[in-house]
Amino acid sequence: MSSLSDQIPRAIRATGWLFQRISAALCVAAAILASGVAEAQTGRNVLLVANTGSEGSLAIAERYINVRHVPSDQLVQLKVAPGDQISRPDFERYIEKPIAAWLAKTSKQDQILYIVLTRGIPLRIAGPSGANGTAASVDSELALLYRRMTGVPVPPNGPLANPYFGADVPLDQVKPFSHATHDIYLVTRLDGFTVEDALALIDRGAAPQQEGAIVLDAPSQASDLRTQWLETTASRLMSNGSKHRVILDATPRSVEDVSGVLGYASWALIDPAGGVRGPNLQFAPGAIASTFLSNDARTFTEPPAEWKPGQAGWQHAGSSQPLIGDLVRHGVTGVSGQVTEPTFGGAVRPDLLFPAYFAGFNLAESFYLAIPYLSWQTVIVGDPLCAPFRTAAQALADTEIPIDPATELPALFSRRRLAALPGYGDSPALKLMVRAESRSARGDSAGAAQALTEMLSGGPSAEGNVSRGSAEAWRMLADAHQREGRYSEANDFYRRLIADNRNDIFALNNLAYNLATYLNEPHEALPLATRAASLAPDHPFIMHTLGWIQHLLGNNADALRLLEPVLAARGGDAEVQFHAAVVYTAVGRLEEAAEALRMARKLNPGIERRDEFSEALRRIKPDGSR
Repeated sequence: MSSLSDQIPRAIRATGWLFQRISAALCVAAAILASGVAEAQTGRNVLLVANTGSEGSLAIAERYINVRHVPSDQLVQLKVAPGDQISRPDFERYIEKPIAAWLAKTSKQDQILYIVLTRGIPLRIAGPSGANGTAASVDSELALLYRRMTGVPVPPNGPLANPYFGADVPLDQVKPFSHATHDIYLVTRLDGFTVEDALALIDRGAAPQQEGAIVLDAPSQASDLRTQWLETTASRLMSNGSKHRVILDATPRSVEDVSGVLGYASWALIDPAGGVRGPNLQFAPGAIASTFLSNDARTFTEPPAEWKPGQAGWQHAGSSQPLIGDLVRHGVTGVSGQVTEPTFGGAVRPDLLFPAYFAGFNLAESFYLAIPYLSWQTVIVGDPLCAPFRTAAQALADTEIPIDPATELPALFSRRRLAALPGYGDSPALKLMVRAESRSARGDSAGAAQALTEMLSGGPSAEGNVSRGSAEAWRMLADAHQREGRYSEANDFYRRLIADNRNDIFALNNLAYNLATYLNEPHEALPLATRAASLAPDHPFIMHTLGWIQHLLGNNADALRLLEPVLAARGGDAEVQFHAAVVYTAVGRLEEAAEALRMARKLNPGIERRDEFSEALRRIKPDGSR
């Protein structure tokens, strides 16, 4: 990138900074802006996500619901193990899947534009770092949930281009975010070192100011790309009427003692030689900030009071780099950070962020316009709806999306879901299959089966010559019957799938489980489960099925050998805990049986109604205590 420093007045470059204090003229300008501020997206477009296992998470969600008038049913409550990091399988199971299920059940895939995570949701998905690694921020992966739900493949390796990135579009041509043109969600979080810090974020975002300075704190190395971005930021802001706001500092010392700051960007948050926790600035409500650091969003665990970032030997959470939590504590309303090294190519671009925010885009839009990649390392903290300079409302048609009667999905999402199924064209059969999907997601298993039966009646579906559409329909019909407890009918479709493909792991496993568990035919089930296990020996639920069948056949030593690794990998599953308890009881390991039974009851209280539960409890506690 070529330097744009020649576009900046000589006075700024010579002295290192420019600051014109708020004057009467600025107050007049602010008053003009204030008169045009209008609502854009609202709380109806927000899905809140809280972690019931984290102190204060629900309180933060409730405060935001009240402040932004988010419908109370637009809150997904997860139960996730606390910690900064989560494995990818656990992310998919305990975070992504429940959020996707809520969106599908409520048919709000299009209405929801913003997913807002509250305190206690893990920050980082574990995995190898680097250009082809799978490590990423939870937030950045969730941004792609809409795309994944349509059926478009989203590989976990490396970064993916952000379709809302604003580098190649003039700002005056960028529209407010909607699903009319973008198949992603904008994800932010309300977090900080403490619950009080997160609550303060909400209050500042709801009452932002319009008066204040923009501090761009660059070092003196003018040849560095980061310095060029900061110079470009100053140039664009001044050409857009914000000349009175800009402080561009290119001296070795940090800018200090400025009050009412609305924008802050720096190389490294602080001068590392100073060993202090944050800039000596006073932020106004509505202030946003961004820095060029590698892992400043690695944790929201508060460091000790004596911690000095940037000092050798003073690491906190694995690094000596500063933390964005300190900027939240210092009073910013929105800030970006990285969970691990994003490289220059993945850095948040201040030359896009600040011009967008001061032109009227909301906090989430402004940051996402400045993020090159998704499925990468960035975290955005702040209220997505904070928009102190918004001057025009978004058209209601962009958020009030009608339902497509053919698929019973929101129209924009429906169009993308159909397009993600190549080979079908615009056929009625395709729409019936998608209609069955949407009904199943809403819990209407009978309606799903009706749509699938109608689909299959319209074309050939003979065994041994199965079209792709028929195979999918059979799979979904089996699932619909399974949900309704009609196991014999479900098994008929599993058998059709196996007749077409004897290595269909899904059908082999489910048919085996149904035969053994619900139809009392474990001997018939064993060869099916054994074949599934030979095809997927590392799949925990397939090994779970085989282990349970071995128990039903009286082979408890083999059952325990198979089930114990599954219990270690999938201890959050009530069925796994329950079956482990039964097998532990059978082999006389009663203390472990009691703990597994306790966990099973905790995960699914309805499990107490099963006969095996009462029998296991009787053997564990002969005195009849619970």
